[in-house]
Amino acid sequence: MTDRPTIAIVGRPNVGKSTLYNRLTNTHDALVSDLPGLTRDRREGEAAFGGHMLTLVDTAGLEEAKPGSIADRMRKQSETALQTADLVLFVIDARDGVTGADEGFAKIVREAGKPTILVANKCEGRRGEDGFYEAFKLGLGDPVAISAEHGEGLGDLEVDVLAALGLKSIVKHKSKQQRRRDAYEDIDEDEDATEVDDDGKPVTKDRTLKPLRVAIVGRPNAGKSTLVNALLGEDRMITGPEPGLTRDSVSIDFQSQGRLVRLFDTAGLRRKAKIHEAAEKLSASDAVRAIRFAEVVVLLVDAEHPLEHQDLTIGNMITEEGRAIVVAVNKWDLIEDKNKKLQEVKLLVEQSLAQVPGVPIVAVSALGERGLDPLMKAVIKASDTWNRRVSTGDLNRWLQEALQRHSPPAVSGRRIKLRYITQTSARPPSFIAFCSRPEEMPKSYIKYLSNSLRQAFNLPGVPIRIGLRKQDNPYDTGKRR
Repeated sequence: MTDRPTIAIVGRPNVGKSTLYNRLTNTHDALVSDLPGLTRDRREGEAAFGGHMLTLVDTAGLEEAKPGSIADRMRKQSETALQTADLVLFVIDARDGVTGADEGFAKIVREAGKPTILVANKCEGRRGEDGFYEAFKLGLGDPVAISAEHGEGLGDLEVDVLAALGLKSIVKHKSKQQRRRDAYEDIDEDEDATEVDDDGKPVTKDRTLKPLRVAIVGRPNAGKSTLVNALLGEDRMITGPEPGLTRDSVSIDFQSQGRLVRLFDTAGLRRKAKIHEAAEKLSASDAVRAIRFAEVVVLLVDAEHPLEHQDLTIGNMITEEGRAIVVAVNKWDLIEDKNKKLQEVKLLVEQSLAQVPGVPIVAVSALGERGLDPLMKAVIKASDTWNRRVSTGDLNRWLQEALQRHSPPAVSGRRIKLRYITQTSARPPSFIAFCSRPEEMPKSYIKYLSNSLRQAFNLPGVPIRIGLRKQDNPYDTGKRR
């Protein structure tokens, strides 16, 4: 996907790899906790070194494991990252010193033959001094002393990374913080902000140049990671029959239907009452954050048990956040009477997500890799709808027709008047109508307007927001003062 050099961060569990990843990418993408083994899938991100953008890969902790176990699958993911990297950062915990596991995995790194930088983490204070000097015996060169948590020693690490990759710093006379801000300037811009031309008209942006952010969500064991692997065409995520394998939201970029897509695999979401472990609580909050960051959310449900209570809770969360939604019905190959099941799912979606009529429903088999093209077509179509803008002229012509079909009710003997409507933003489509007495307008009439507007301008499956604003009387001189 990119010509940027790739750096893999490897080491045994709980040495601070994810903390270092977050520090170098200037994000909080990777879950961080004292719990060992929290990271399971490898995660990719962008990091700025001396003005160069590099790809950074956070990996699961290397540990001895029985074949076929979760730990074994985690280790294979880390070894894949190791083999495909241009440079390896081998991290140890200097406070623990060099352990037997460190020595064993250092051998694996040496045998891989990749350029390697030995990173002695947690060197703040005196507790890490002995471990730092002990690290020389690993045969990976001179260690670099850092504290990922406190941001210490990262300047030395940056110099070593650039030297190992044969790069020279192209940024001078700026602090590292400023260099990172410059490198991420295009990433941090407010994508929801509306640009206008000299006449005050919205400027259409070419959204194909930026990744379409898509989150895959659902209950545990619905097949989310299997679906991600099928879409990518590789075993990128750890999968298996055990529920809860995915713990943090991992993003991967790929091309689909001529668009660049950033796919977020998330942890399964269960009811709060059933979430007890600290790791699962962190995973659940990370999945919710992925929904808020996404543009389109694919709600993956099990065809044999579609739209159970938790599925509906997740669906309502998606619409409350204002995101476009696509329902993907997985394990479709296991269903015998497909027509009957499809009608059942459609009825459930219509009843349960009545606030967003027209939600697209796509049958897929993640394991059999079927239905993937229709799914991505539905995702991209939902994105286009979510970004749609309607001209003010068309809106007001529609409003007059809607008022003629069904005029606003009279309250206390006085009819409420609607005079004008305009679209304030997209993502999702949001509108403001000017009204004589907005506080008295019944919700049922606003719902009528929403449904009529959705039908008139072909806006299925996305939330629509209509706000009312009181229009001042131009002849009321007291208010004008």
